[in-house]
Amino acid sequence: MEFNANSPFLYLVAVGVIVFVLAQSLFFLVRAYRRGKQLGIAPDKLKKTILSTTVFTIAPAISILVGVVTLSKFLGIPLPWIRMSVIGAITYELPAATSTANALGISLSEMITDPKVYTAIAWVMTLGILPSIILPPLLMKKIRGGMLKLQNKDAKWSDLFMTSMFLGMISAFLGMVFADIRNGLAGWIPIFVLLVSALLMAVCGLLIKKCNMKWLETYAMAISMVGAMAFAIVITPVIL
Repeated sequence: MEFNANSPFLYLVAVGVIVFVLAQSLFFLVRAYRRGKQLGIAPDKLKKTILSTTVFTIAPAISILVGVVTLSKFLGIPLPWIRMSVIGAITYELPAATSTANALGISLSEMITDPKVYTAIAWVMTLGILPSIILPPLLMKKIRGGMLKLQNKDAKWSDLFMTSMFLGMISAFLGMVFADIRNGLAGWIPIFVLLVSALLMAVCGLLIKKCNMKWLETYAMAISMVGAMAFAIVITPVIL
């Protein structure tokens, strides 16, 4: 029997996982809303928080859709659908799949038909992300305690430290942005997209600070992400 990355069985598994994720989200949403009412938070404020959070998820949802489309070209739809719905990070999933394929000497320009290659990629994706699932519950209490001690000792240094950690995390992905700049103008597309995203964030920052548009604080990141993705969709066919 020939292996099919889009088999009905895999679709059935994917639907089961997605239903579980949605049910879990709905469960905690209801519990959080009820808990907020118990704490005396006004219903209008709770609804506003839910609305702003929903809007903020639009940009990540678009990036997840793009990730599913990208991975589906060689992994089919079910596995990327599961992976991106649970993990939601194309910055991890694509490098994991690419590195595995390179190690096996397989091209990702077409659909994978070898079950061994498909299984190897799925295992690397799964095992590679396990530390981020297992370690936080074990280490979060100590890390949080250390951060609170640092904040109580020197609040300014604590803010600088957190900012440095965030920038360090972002810098870990800059290699992907600058990886293909020697391949001509097409290799500069990620940099152009990065600059547009930064420009949109800067504009939002100016509007918040100069025009007192405080409501933008909630949506600034979503605006910069969606704007950058829209720019990427427009500029890529033009350059390529």
